[in-house]
Amino acid sequence: TDMQAALGLSQLKKLDRFVSARKQNFATLSRLLGDIPDFIMPQATANSDPSWFGFPLTIRPESSIDRTELLRHLDHHKIGTRLLFAGNLLKQPAYRNIDHRVIGDLPNSDLVMTNTFWLGVYPGLTDEMLTYVSEIVHDFVG
Repeated sequence: TDMQAALGLSQLKKLDRFVSARKQNFATLSRLLGDIPDFIMPQATANSDPSWFGFPLTIRPESSIDRTELLRHLDHHKIGTRLLFAGNLLKQPAYRNIDHRVIGDLPNSDLVMTNTFWLGVYPGLTDEMLTYVSEIVHDFVG
């Protein structure tokens, strides 16, 4: 609509600042959470320069951390998370009766589906807020 277009155009003026803040927030979370061996830390792919949507964390399969319990802990402390909207799509009901071919057991797809979640990198987050997130995560993992 015209209103959405006007809002979108006004937001473009802020784009460079938003992208920079998201990258900085991602780097801060990488630094603050990078010492937790139970997590597979996110990294940009080679030759890319992403404007991060969020900070995806995957709990290692050998870890004793329960994702549901961790997310409840974060929610209890007013830290928003999101599940990753991917994983093994063949386990979704919509794909039950489609013709498809599978090579292997898809363990990485299953891992992403069961052990990955997002933390936010919203441009309005401060270092103090990100430090709080880190402290709450560290409190949970011990």
